[in-house]
Amino acid sequence: MTAADAPLLPELTARVTAVAHPDATTGCGCATTVLADRPDATVVLHSGAVGKVHAPGTDPVALGRRLAAAAALPGVLLPPLGPVPATLHDRLLTFWPYGTPVDPGIPEAAPWEAAATLLARLHRAPVPPGLPPMRGPLKAARAVARLRAEAPGHPAARPVLSAWATLPAWARAEAPQPGARTVCHGDLHLGQLVRHPAPDGPWLLIDIDDLGAGTPAWDLARPAAWFACGLLPPGDWSRFLDAYRAAGGPAVPADGDPWAALETAARALTVQTAARAVAKAAAAGRAPDEVEQAVVDACARMTSVPAQLSGGLPT
Repeated sequence: MTAADAPLLPELTARVTAVAHPDATTGCGCATTVLADRPDATVVLHSGAVGKVHAPGTDPVALGRRLAAAAALPGVLLPPLGPVPATLHDRLLTFWPYGTPVDPGIPEAAPWEAAATLLARLHRAPVPPGLPPMRGPLKAARAVARLRAEAPGHPAARPVLSAWATLPAWARAEAPQPGARTVCHGDLHLGQLVRHPAPDGPWLLIDIDDLGAGTPAWDLARPAAWFACGLLPPGDWSRFLDAYRAAGGPAVPADGDPWAALETAARALTVQTAARAVAKAAAAGRAPDEVEQAVVDACARMTSVPAQLSGGLPT
Protein backbone atom coordinates (compact mmCIF):
# COMPACT_ATOMS: atom_id res chain seq x y z
CA MET A 1 0.00 0.00 0.00
CA THR A 2 1.39 3.39 -0.97
CA ALA A 3 1.11 6.52 1.12
CA ALA A 4 -1.52 7.84 -1.28
CA ASP A 5 -3.58 4.66 -0.78
CA ALA A 6 -3.32 4.62 3.00
CA PRO A 7 -6.49 5.31 5.00
CA LEU A 8 -6.73 8.95 5.97
CA LEU A 9 -9.01 8.72 8.98
CA PRO A 10 -6.62 7.36 11.65
CA GLU A 11 -3.89 9.88 10.91
CA LEU A 12 -6.33 12.71 10.39
CA THR A 13 -7.87 11.91 13.78
CA ALA A 14 -4.44 12.03 15.41
CA ARG A 15 -3.59 15.34 13.72
CA VAL A 16 -6.84 17.08 14.68
CA THR A 17 -6.57 15.74 18.23
CA ALA A 18 -3.15 17.37 18.51
CA VAL A 19 -4.60 20.66 17.28
CA ALA A 20 -7.47 20.45 19.75
CA HIS A 21 -5.15 19.65 22.67
CA PRO A 22 -1.75 21.16 21.86
CA ASP A 23 -0.47 20.86 25.43
CA ALA A 24 -1.74 17.37 26.19
CA THR A 25 0.78 14.62 26.94
CA THR A 26 -1.76 11.78 27.16
CA GLY A 27 -4.99 10.87 25.42
CA CYS A 28 -7.93 13.13 26.23
CA GLY A 29 -10.71 10.56 25.95
CA CYS A 30 -12.86 12.97 23.88
CA ALA A 31 -15.07 11.56 21.17
CA THR A 32 -14.11 11.99 17.53
CA THR A 33 -16.82 12.46 14.89
CA VAL A 34 -16.41 11.89 11.16
CA LEU A 35 -18.36 14.69 9.49
CA ALA A 36 -17.57 13.62 5.91
CA ASP A 37 -15.57 10.88 4.21
CA ARG A 38 -15.78 11.28 0.44
CA PRO A 39 -13.22 11.02 -2.36
CA ASP A 40 -13.06 14.82 -2.56
CA ALA A 41 -12.99 15.60 1.19
CA THR A 42 -12.54 13.92 4.55
CA VAL A 43 -13.60 15.98 7.59
CA VAL A 44 -13.17 15.06 11.27
CA LEU A 45 -14.30 16.84 14.43
CA HIS A 46 -12.54 16.47 17.76
CA SER A 47 -13.21 18.61 20.82
CA GLY A 48 -14.07 21.81 18.99
CA ALA A 49 -11.43 21.46 16.25
CA VAL A 50 -12.15 20.34 12.70
CA GLY A 51 -9.61 18.87 10.29
CA LYS A 52 -10.37 18.80 6.57
CA VAL A 53 -8.43 16.87 3.95
CA HIS A 54 -9.02 18.58 0.61
CA ALA A 55 -9.53 17.04 -2.81
CA PRO A 56 -6.59 15.38 -4.55
CA GLY A 57 -4.72 17.81 -6.78
CA THR A 58 -5.72 20.92 -4.82
CA ASP A 59 -3.28 23.75 -5.59
CA PRO A 60 -1.39 24.59 -2.36
CA VAL A 61 -0.68 28.18 -3.41
CA ALA A 62 -4.32 28.84 -4.29
CA LEU A 63 -5.55 27.22 -1.09
CA GLY A 64 -3.09 29.26 0.94
CA ARG A 65 -4.41 32.47 -0.60
CA ARG A 66 -7.98 31.41 0.12
CA LEU A 67 -7.01 30.70 3.73
CA ALA A 68 -5.49 34.16 3.99
CA ALA A 69 -8.69 35.71 2.62
CA ALA A 70 -10.76 33.85 5.23
CA ALA A 71 -8.45 34.97 8.01
CA ALA A 72 -8.78 38.58 6.84
CA LEU A 73 -12.60 38.52 6.99
CA PRO A 74 -13.32 37.02 10.44
CA GLY A 75 -16.82 38.48 10.70
CA VAL A 76 -17.84 37.00 7.36
CA LEU A 77 -15.86 33.77 6.89
CA LEU A 78 -14.98 31.27 9.59
CA PRO A 79 -11.28 31.93 10.25
CA PRO A 80 -8.90 28.95 9.95
CA LEU A 81 -6.77 27.58 12.77
CA GLY A 82 -3.52 28.30 10.96
CA PRO A 83 -2.35 30.42 8.04
CA VAL A 84 -1.06 27.70 5.69
CA PRO A 85 -2.28 24.24 4.71
CA ALA A 86 -0.54 21.15 6.05
CA THR A 87 -0.17 17.87 4.15
CA LEU A 88 -1.35 14.33 4.81
CA HIS A 89 -0.56 11.54 2.32
CA ASP A 90 -0.05 13.98 -0.57
CA ARG A 91 -3.32 15.74 0.26
CA LEU A 92 -3.69 19.23 1.67
CA LEU A 93 -5.02 19.55 5.20
CA THR A 94 -6.57 22.56 6.97
CA PHE A 95 -7.88 23.07 10.50
CA TRP A 96 -10.92 25.05 11.63
CA PRO A 97 -12.92 25.82 14.75
CA TYR A 98 -16.21 23.97 14.99
CA GLY A 99 -19.44 25.84 14.31
CA THR A 100 -23.06 24.75 14.72
CA PRO A 101 -24.61 24.07 11.28
CA VAL A 102 -28.06 25.00 10.03
CA ASP A 103 -30.73 22.54 11.22
CA PRO A 104 -32.34 21.18 8.03
CA GLY A 105 -35.25 19.87 10.09
CA ILE A 106 -36.51 23.41 10.83
CA PRO A 107 -36.96 25.00 7.38
CA GLU A 108 -38.91 27.95 8.77
CA ALA A 109 -35.82 28.92 10.80
CA ALA A 110 -33.46 28.83 7.81
CA PRO A 111 -31.12 31.84 8.09
CA TRP A 112 -31.78 33.32 4.66
CA GLU A 113 -31.29 36.89 5.87
CA ALA A 114 -27.99 36.02 7.53
CA ALA A 115 -26.76 34.22 4.42
CA ALA A 116 -27.65 37.18 2.22
CA THR A 117 -26.10 39.75 4.54
CA LEU A 118 -22.86 37.77 4.79
CA LEU A 119 -22.76 37.46 1.01
CA ALA A 120 -23.24 41.19 0.57
CA ARG A 121 -20.41 41.89 3.02
CA LEU A 122 -18.19 39.38 1.23
CA HIS A 123 -18.98 40.94 -2.15
CA ARG A 124 -18.14 44.41 -0.87
CA ALA A 125 -14.75 43.39 0.55
CA PRO A 126 -11.60 44.40 -1.34
CA VAL A 127 -10.18 41.62 -3.51
CA PRO A 128 -6.87 40.49 -1.96
CA PRO A 129 -3.90 40.52 -4.35
CA GLY A 130 -3.39 37.12 -5.95
CA LEU A 131 -6.78 35.69 -4.98
CA PRO A 132 -7.53 32.87 -7.48
CA PRO A 133 -10.66 32.89 -9.65
CA MET A 134 -13.92 31.77 -8.09
CA ARG A 135 -14.44 28.11 -9.04
CA GLY A 136 -18.23 27.97 -9.40
CA PRO A 137 -18.31 27.65 -13.20
CA LEU A 138 -15.54 25.04 -13.03
CA LYS A 139 -17.65 22.93 -10.65
CA ALA A 140 -20.61 23.19 -13.01
CA ALA A 141 -18.41 22.08 -15.91
CA ARG A 142 -17.16 19.12 -13.89
CA ALA A 143 -20.71 18.05 -13.06
CA VAL A 144 -21.58 18.07 -16.76
CA ALA A 145 -18.39 16.20 -17.64
CA ARG A 146 -19.31 13.53 -15.09
CA LEU A 147 -22.77 13.22 -16.63
CA ARG A 148 -21.26 12.80 -20.09
CA ALA A 149 -18.83 10.17 -18.80
CA GLU A 150 -21.15 8.15 -16.58
CA ALA A 151 -24.67 8.48 -17.96
CA PRO A 152 -24.66 9.80 -21.54
CA GLY A 153 -27.50 7.50 -22.56
CA HIS A 154 -29.79 8.20 -19.63
CA PRO A 155 -33.13 9.62 -20.89
CA ALA A 156 -32.80 12.67 -18.64
CA ALA A 157 -29.29 13.51 -19.86
CA ARG A 158 -30.36 15.01 -23.21
CA PRO A 159 -32.25 18.08 -21.87
CA VAL A 160 -29.48 18.76 -19.35
CA LEU A 161 -26.76 18.71 -21.99
CA SER A 162 -28.88 20.74 -24.40
CA ALA A 163 -29.41 23.41 -21.73
CA TRP A 164 -25.68 23.46 -21.02
CA ALA A 165 -24.97 24.18 -24.67
CA THR A 166 -27.11 27.34 -24.53
CA LEU A 167 -24.97 28.96 -21.80
CA PRO A 168 -22.25 31.51 -22.56
CA ALA A 169 -18.65 30.36 -22.45
CA TRP A 170 -17.86 31.98 -19.09
CA ALA A 171 -20.66 30.06 -17.36
CA ARG A 172 -19.20 26.83 -18.75
CA ALA A 173 -15.69 27.72 -17.45
CA GLU A 174 -14.46 28.16 -21.02
CA ALA A 175 -13.71 31.90 -20.71
CA PRO A 176 -12.96 34.40 -17.93
CA GLN A 177 -15.88 35.49 -15.80
CA PRO A 178 -17.18 38.94 -16.75
CA GLY A 179 -16.48 41.73 -14.29
CA ALA A 180 -14.58 39.36 -12.00
CA ARG A 181 -13.57 42.01 -9.47
CA THR A 182 -15.53 40.68 -6.50
CA VAL A 183 -14.69 38.27 -3.69
CA CYS A 184 -17.18 35.41 -4.19
CA HIS A 185 -17.90 32.29 -2.18
CA GLY A 186 -18.49 30.08 -5.21
CA ASP A 187 -20.74 27.42 -3.66
CA LEU A 188 -23.35 29.15 -1.54
CA HIS A 189 -26.10 27.09 0.08
CA LEU A 190 -27.39 26.85 3.64
CA GLY A 191 -24.98 24.02 4.42
CA GLN A 192 -22.22 26.61 4.14
CA LEU A 193 -23.29 28.51 7.25
CA VAL A 194 -22.39 27.79 10.87
CA ARG A 195 -22.76 29.56 14.17
CA HIS A 196 -19.43 30.33 15.81
CA PRO A 197 -18.68 30.27 18.67
CA ALA A 198 -20.91 27.21 18.88
CA PRO A 199 -23.71 26.70 19.60
CA ASP A 200 -25.36 30.11 19.19
CA GLY A 201 -22.75 32.61 18.04
CA PRO A 202 -23.17 34.73 14.91
CA TRP A 203 -23.57 33.05 11.55
CA LEU A 204 -20.43 32.76 9.40
CA LEU A 205 -19.70 31.32 5.95
CA ILE A 206 -17.57 28.19 5.68
CA ASP A 207 -15.87 26.15 2.92
CA ILE A 208 -13.32 28.19 1.01
CA ASP A 209 -12.48 25.62 -1.66
CA ASP A 210 -14.27 27.64 -4.36
CA LEU A 211 -13.66 31.12 -2.92
CA GLY A 212 -12.17 33.59 -5.36
CA ALA A 213 -12.50 36.63 -7.57
CA GLY A 214 -15.53 36.26 -9.78
CA THR A 215 -19.01 37.32 -10.86
CA PRO A 216 -21.08 37.88 -7.69
CA ALA A 217 -24.36 36.77 -9.31
CA TRP A 218 -23.06 33.21 -9.03
CA ASP A 219 -23.44 33.31 -5.25
CA LEU A 220 -27.14 34.19 -5.53
CA ALA A 221 -27.78 31.73 -8.34
CA ARG A 222 -28.60 28.59 -6.38
CA PRO A 223 -31.46 30.08 -4.32
CA ALA A 224 -32.59 31.99 -7.41
CA ALA A 225 -32.70 28.76 -9.41
CA TRP A 226 -34.52 26.92 -6.64
CA PHE A 227 -37.11 29.68 -6.52
CA ALA A 228 -37.55 29.66 -10.29
CA CYS A 229 -37.88 25.86 -10.31
CA GLY A 230 -40.51 25.93 -7.56
CA LEU A 231 -38.22 24.36 -4.95
CA LEU A 232 -37.83 27.48 -2.77
CA PRO A 233 -40.97 29.27 -1.50
CA PRO A 234 -41.40 32.84 -2.79
CA GLY A 235 -41.32 34.18 0.76
CA ASP A 236 -37.89 32.67 1.41
CA TRP A 237 -36.53 34.01 -1.87
CA SER A 238 -37.85 37.47 -1.00
CA ARG A 239 -36.26 37.31 2.45
CA PHE A 240 -32.92 36.44 0.88
CA LEU A 241 -33.05 38.98 -1.95
CA ASP A 242 -34.35 41.82 0.24
CA ALA A 243 -31.64 41.24 2.87
CA TYR A 244 -28.92 41.16 0.21
CA ARG A 245 -30.13 44.43 -1.23
CA ALA A 246 -30.51 46.03 2.21
CA ALA A 247 -26.87 45.17 2.94
CA GLY A 248 -25.70 46.85 -0.26
CA GLY A 249 -24.90 43.71 -2.21
CA PRO A 250 -23.59 44.60 -5.70
CA ALA A 251 -24.74 41.53 -7.66
CA VAL A 252 -28.22 42.91 -8.44
CA PRO A 253 -29.77 46.38 -8.84
CA ALA A 254 -30.95 48.01 -5.62
CA ASP A 255 -34.56 47.60 -6.74
CA GLY A 256 -36.61 46.28 -9.62
CA ASP A 257 -36.32 42.99 -11.45
CA PRO A 258 -33.06 41.16 -10.54
CA TRP A 259 -33.26 38.53 -13.27
CA ALA A 260 -31.23 40.27 -15.94
CA ALA A 261 -28.29 40.05 -13.53
CA LEU A 262 -29.02 36.56 -12.18
CA GLU A 263 -30.43 34.54 -15.02
CA THR A 264 -27.27 33.20 -16.66
CA ALA A 265 -25.80 32.03 -13.37
CA ALA A 266 -29.16 30.63 -12.23
CA ARG A 267 -29.42 28.62 -15.44
CA ALA A 268 -25.88 27.32 -14.98
CA LEU A 269 -26.59 26.24 -11.39
CA THR A 270 -29.79 24.54 -12.55
CA VAL A 271 -27.80 22.55 -15.12
CA GLN A 272 -25.16 21.67 -12.53
CA THR A 273 -27.82 20.46 -10.10
CA ALA A 274 -29.58 18.46 -12.80
CA ALA A 275 -26.33 16.92 -14.08
CA ARG A 276 -25.46 15.70 -10.60
CA ALA A 277 -29.00 14.43 -10.06
CA VAL A 278 -29.08 12.44 -13.29
CA ALA A 279 -25.62 10.96 -12.70
CA LYS A 280 -26.70 9.94 -9.20
CA ALA A 281 -29.93 8.40 -10.46
CA ALA A 282 -28.10 6.53 -13.21
CA ALA A 283 -25.54 5.14 -10.75
CA ALA A 284 -28.41 3.83 -8.61
CA GLY A 285 -30.23 2.40 -11.62
CA ARG A 286 -33.37 4.42 -11.03
CA ALA A 287 -35.37 7.28 -12.50
CA PRO A 288 -34.92 10.77 -11.03
CA ASP A 289 -37.09 11.48 -8.01
CA GLU A 290 -39.58 14.37 -7.89
CA VAL A 291 -37.08 17.05 -6.90
CA GLU A 292 -34.46 15.80 -9.36
CA GLN A 293 -37.03 15.71 -12.15
CA ALA A 294 -38.00 19.32 -11.40
CA VAL A 295 -34.53 20.58 -12.27
CA VAL A 296 -34.32 18.31 -15.33
CA ASP A 297 -37.66 19.73 -16.51
CA ALA A 298 -36.32 23.25 -15.98
CA CYS A 299 -33.39 22.39 -18.22
CA ALA A 300 -35.78 21.16 -20.90
CA ARG A 301 -37.66 24.48 -20.78
CA MET A 302 -34.45 26.51 -21.01
CA THR A 303 -33.79 25.48 -24.58
CA SER A 304 -37.14 26.93 -25.69
CA VAL A 305 -36.96 30.27 -23.83
CA PRO A 306 -34.14 32.69 -24.72
CA ALA A 307 -31.99 33.87 -21.86
CA GLN A 308 -32.51 37.49 -20.72
CA LEU A 309 -36.05 37.42 -22.11
CA SER A 310 -37.73 34.96 -19.79
CA GLY A 311 -37.97 37.04 -16.61
CA GLY A 312 -36.16 34.21 -14.82
CA LEU A 313 -35.97 30.52 -15.50
CA PRO A 314 -38.97 29.36 -17.52
CA THR A 315 -41.68 27.88 -15.33
